[in-house]
Amino acid sequence: MALYNFRLYCQRIDATKNMARYYALSLQPTLFGEMAVVRCWGRIGRRGGEKCEVFATERDAARHFLELARIKRGKGYRPVGNCGNPGNSTPHAAPPQ
Repeated sequence: MALYNFRLYCQRIDATKNMARYYALSLQPTLFGEMAVVRCWGRIGRRGGEKCEVFATERDAARHFLELARIKRGKGYRPVGNCGNPGNSTPHAAPPQ
């Protein structure tokens, strides 16, 4: 049973640069009891890339997930909706200070 239920969908849109990108992250269990961080990316409306990284523990996978999310936020990606995660359902909610 997974302790963490992390899913994240972010977008980076800049009309002046003709940029409309998405980035999705999720934690998913494997058939062998490990945890995988699955990420998908690309131009909005198009098929993009996908990468799956497997970790021995859920904690290691969650750390990697959060690090990737931090990096993408620094590059200008912003969350869209709540992706089914519990908590605040307001899109583009500001992070707690």
